[in-house]
Amino acid sequence: MQTTQLDNGILNNYASEPKMTYAQYPGFYEQRRYLQQGALAALLVTATIFISFAVS
Repeated sequence: MQTTQLDNGILNNYASEPKMTYAQYPGFYEQRRYLQQGALAALLVTATIFISFAVS
């Protein structure tokens, strides 16, 4: 753990940095799942807007 001391005597404790890893490109099934989630989200937003116009 790294500790530094400020001019006024206060100690600053910094969190240790985690090891950096790179993201992997999503597989076919993950891409398909993202597409399904996006379609469901678009449907939900469209339905909400339609209902708000229908009520007003």
